[in-house]
Amino acid sequence: MRTAIVESGGKQYRAVEGSTIDVDRLAHEVGKSFDFERVLMMLDEDVFMVGTPTVGEIIVSATVVEHVKGPKVVSFKYRPKKRIRVKGGHRHQYTRLMIDFIGKAGEERKVAKKQAAPKVEPVEVAEVKEEARVEKQARAPKEAAAKKSEKAPAAKKSTAKKTEKK
Repeated sequence: MRTAIVESGGKQYRAVEGSTIDVDRLAHEVGKSFDFERVLMMLDEDVFMVGTPTVGEIIVSATVVEHVKGPKVVSFKYRPKKRIRVKGGHRHQYTRLMIDFIGKAGEERKVAKKQAAPKVEPVEVAEVKEEARVEKQARAPKEAAAKKSEKAPAAKKSTAKKTEKK
């Protein structure tokens, strides 16, 4: 699996063959293919090339999959005691790219696509016979519960203070 670090729009992205990346919106139509101009580094398992500042002989080819919007970013300005509350926001525009090829110009390689998990066939389940169920009898109330119910209520004590006369 080859990997490259490419620069687009002043930002650096890690591009892996056969995967997609989201970059700042590009002026390319959906379905069009193009090559990145600035490739900063290329990795191929244990071999790697680092550019000074770019690697000249390496090409990273990508195809535009779609143009998407990013998550909503909300900005809120607030000044206490001034009745100033300003709410605003935006959604950033991105271009989703499929990385088709990383390598030298003219090199013929097939990109190893990710293999889907093999389909698992359903296993036959044996029927379970229902057996006659025996109902349990309700338990008799415990002796402690019986004692509490038999207990007479406690006598109320008067809380009034006694006053002595002289």
